[in-house]
Amino acid sequence: MKERIGVYICHCGGNISDYVDVERVRQAVENDRGVVLAKTTVFACSDSNQNDMVDDIKKHNLDGVIVASCSPKLHLATFRSVTERGDLNKYTYVHTNIREQASWAHSDDKIGATEKAILLVKAAIAKSRYAEPLYPNQFEAEKTIAVIGAGISGMKAAVSLSDKNTSVILIEKENKVGGHTATWGPLAMSDEKGSDLSHRIYSDLLQRDNVTVLTGSEVISSKGSIGNFTLKVRKRAQQAGDPVETMEFNVGSVVVATGFDPYLPKAGEFGFSSYENVITLPDFKHLIDSFSGKYLEYRGKRINRIAYIYCVGSRQVDGENRYCSRYCCTSVIHAAIQAKKKFKEIYNFHFNRGIRTYGKQELLYAESLQQGDIYLQSFEDAPPQVYAENGKTKVKIKDVLTKEKELEIEADLVVLVTGMVPRADNSIGTMFKLPKGRDKFFNEVHMKLRPVETVIDGITIAGTCQGPKNIVESVNSALSAAAKSYSYISKGMLETEPIVAEVNTDLCAWCGKCAEACPFDAIGQKDVNGKQVAVINNSVCKGCGMCAPVCPPDAINLINYSSEEMMSMIEQLAGG
Repeated sequence: MKERIGVYICHCGGNISDYVDVERVRQAVENDRGVVLAKTTVFACSDSNQNDMVDDIKKHNLDGVIVASCSPKLHLATFRSVTERGDLNKYTYVHTNIREQASWAHSDDKIGATEKAILLVKAAIAKSRYAEPLYPNQFEAEKTIAVIGAGISGMKAAVSLSDKNTSVILIEKENKVGGHTATWGPLAMSDEKGSDLSHRIYSDLLQRDNVTVLTGSEVISSKGSIGNFTLKVRKRAQQAGDPVETMEFNVGSVVVATGFDPYLPKAGEFGFSSYENVITLPDFKHLIDSFSGKYLEYRGKRINRIAYIYCVGSRQVDGENRYCSRYCCTSVIHAAIQAKKKFKEIYNFHFNRGIRTYGKQELLYAESLQQGDIYLQSFEDAPPQVYAENGKTKVKIKDVLTKEKELEIEADLVVLVTGMVPRADNSIGTMFKLPKGRDKFFNEVHMKLRPVETVIDGITIAGTCQGPKNIVESVNSALSAAAKSYSYISKGMLETEPIVAEVNTDLCAWCGKCAEACPFDAIGQKDVNGKQVAVINNSVCKGCGMCAPVCPPDAINLINYSSEEMMSMIEQLAGG
């Protein structure tokens, strides 16, 4: 039991001290059993305070450290590192969150916020008394990485991993690489063709001995965990009569880069499938890229006036796709510019809800305005209307920019600017149990602190399977995912958190309830001295504790969160 505990209470520059009386908190806990040092600090995370904490640990011979500050998501690792520098086991450190849980939660009640902060710190002290040294679990890691999806993101991730002298298995479901980008003509901001960009990256991959590219192949099963996944891959027959191949690969980590689907408008949505001259943006881009006549034609009719309707399938008022698809504004403006440059007498009318050509893409918007394109902005709850009158297709809008004046345009062609939606085939997500966000794309652990990691250790996500992105953003995401995946297996030896579940085999009689409750498939069954008991896969267990409360004989405990620790914390929180 810890007898020399140091407690540090942070002002957080005012985020805490504006609502919590930190000095009162210090006074309330300084005489608790085991506490030999209690301090307040303006910024606990500052370098100077960290150095002071290291000195305090050594000077006062502390055997436990507590910092009461912000969320552990921000600085748990920071203060664990401080305790290590003070020659303590980092897992004896206890963090308590009095910013989000007291100061911010009760900013309208300063007295209540202070009282709650006192209870939270006292509970942390109670836990610290029982905190035991722990050591990471170590496993050998397979130094091969699988990249699933060979679009731009997947190929760039493979290139990055190859540069790190890592063996890469690049798996693509389609018979060709490049994804959607490979079907595109000139790209915005560079005017390099999408097909040329895809071919250039693919040619580079083919020159690398440590990259294996499998097209027409898909992962059909996965076993194992971080450091040692076994993927079963089925390669389709290339020609009739050829056998279907099934291969197995052992990999240490996986980069998922399965891309997106373009939104397909519903029948009747802005006239789609009702009028033959209403098409989607991908179809329009293909039309202007492939048509070589002097004048633009569609279905044998000459096109002069084009109406572009933005945010089809994105930012929906009535619908599930509430997000912005990010690339659409830039893509359609670039396509409109290309159309006007390539064909004579084209007039572009942009029916938008606010233009989002951010960064350098703003130059395209300026060019579009300079060439005479007309922009009309609708209200969020009053989108443009597409209808036919006397054999003509018309678009009507109540325009924000002209003080709600109702304007009507006769269009030879209506282009629906469709956004991105998650892939309809979600077999990979189901196989790896990847969580999804509200937008139904794969979800990262934290958008700022862990932007490409998933809750499944060893699985990273890259590109548009994570959410709408343009090519530059997708490539940056891919490079980040590649670097993170490489970090898992680079040393050949993998360390995982020691805070996992443990089974008392004397009490366990295998009923299976713990395995049913486990969201990570970390619990199996084995024979011990003639009886079946639960066994924990430490490399997969996340220490979530879901198994412990459902165990009838109370045979499962969570390391570092024993019943003794938890009950002592509850006693303090209850005012004991």
